[in-house]
Amino acid sequence: MKKGKTAVLAVCLAVSLLAGCQRKIEPISKSGFLLNTFVTVTLYDKDDPKILNECLDICRSYENVFSKTIEGSEVYEINHRPAQESSVKLSPDMAALLSKGLYYSRISGGDFDITVEPLSSLWDFTAPNPVVPPSDEISAAVKKVGYQNLKLDDDTLTFLSPDTSIDFGAIAKGYIADRMKDYLLEQGVRSAVINLGGNVLCVGNKPDGSPFKIGLQKPYADRNETIETLNIEDMSVVSSGVYERHFVKDGVNYHHILNPRDGYPYDNGLVSVTILSKLSVDGDALSTTCFSMGLEKGMELLNSMDDVYGVFITADGSVHYTEGAKDFLVTSP
Repeated sequence: MKKGKTAVLAVCLAVSLLAGCQRKIEPISKSGFLLNTFVTVTLYDKDDPKILNECLDICRSYENVFSKTIEGSEVYEINHRPAQESSVKLSPDMAALLSKGLYYSRISGGDFDITVEPLSSLWDFTAPNPVVPPSDEISAAVKKVGYQNLKLDDDTLTFLSPDTSIDFGAIAKGYIADRMKDYLLEQGVRSAVINLGGNVLCVGNKPDGSPFKIGLQKPYADRNETIETLNIEDMSVVSSGVYERHFVKDGVNYHHILNPRDGYPYDNGLVSVTILSKLSVDGDALSTTCFSMGLEKGMELLNSMDDVYGVFITADGSVHYTEGAKDFLVTSP
């Protein structure tokens, strides 16, 4: 799946034990290449490889629903519907995710747009020799973008324009992580970390009761170099940034977060946005939404929401925190 999220988090998953505390179970992990990234699940309180296998299988099954490039996926079929077909029935998962996508499209005033697919498919940031698409093709694709052309009524999606297509690249990872967490909880897991290529969802806390420690990657630096470390318990940490899925052409940095209004990457002084939230689907959507809205409006939006926090990094290296975000910082003893 071509994702609009990049692996911009350095994840510190080592569990430190209190002196004298005995561990009966060693952590077990399994990784797989899914969603065009490396997906890793680590269990801290269950020594059961079957749970890991089935958790990754869940991820794979959702990729086969939400990918816009896998032929036969639900999204692929929707985007390649017959021209005369204006309404389609959706699976429950598709309807739920689309509802989220439309919500964030509305509250951002279209800065984030779930129908950006005509544009996102023009840009290839992973090609060996990436190029800027021709301006006339970008202009033509912009005219096809507009979440207002979607009408969702329960499980029925109606297209008001035959040119409209959808792209869940900026939101699907979070939804999938939430479903993987649901499965782990059903299996009795109470301490785990789900890492979908940088979208990190912590299940509970460490077995010793302390928080997981998640590092925020320093922009343009080695993946292991962090600017801050966060204490995270039973929450999601998701970042969107300009420095991983990108290329430089004639001195200009072209990154994957596209402005639906002009078809080119946003250039608003932001380098990355990190969201802390209970649900990973909200963190996934909000990291792109707030990046798209810019520093002022993005922080204003987060400060108006409950139990959601943000860390913004600007091009000059400054770090900005929304209300309550600093409470998660690991402080030196």
